[in-house]
Amino acid sequence: MSEGVRGLIITHAELGEAMVAAVRKIAGADEDALRAISNEERGPDDLFAEIQERAGEGPVLLFTDMPAGSCGFAARRVQAGRPQTGLVCGANLPLLLDFVFHRTLALPDLVSRLVATGREGIIGTCTEETANADNTAPD
Repeated sequence: MSEGVRGLIITHAELGEAMVAAVRKIAGADEDALRAISNEERGPDDLFAEIQERAGEGPVLLFTDMPAGSCGFAARRVQAGRPQTGLVCGANLPLLLDFVFHRTLALPDLVSRLVATGREGIIGTCTEETANADNTAPD
């Protein structure tokens, strides 16, 4: 799948590389679909320049691990000066998998879809009885 929106995930440390590796293993996505950029040993200007260079031509979707911090700030700078650029902060694995399967959608539709998918991929439960299951045996 080499056509469609390209994705760059910009993260702290090696998080992006691990997420891209998981997406490739699960979905079989090619290298052009999604690539990782780490902020490690990069100042704000170097990170900005790396994203700019890797974004290349055509539509690109920037993913970050967090909305703030060096990754989020650099991605916003790139988006502000580049047409056909989407941004999704708080990337998770369900969202990235959905991206590689739907990256031929129009960029605005793709961003909306991925935000919904990312939110749906986060669930939580907390039941005291479950947490203390070993301590709740009948007397």
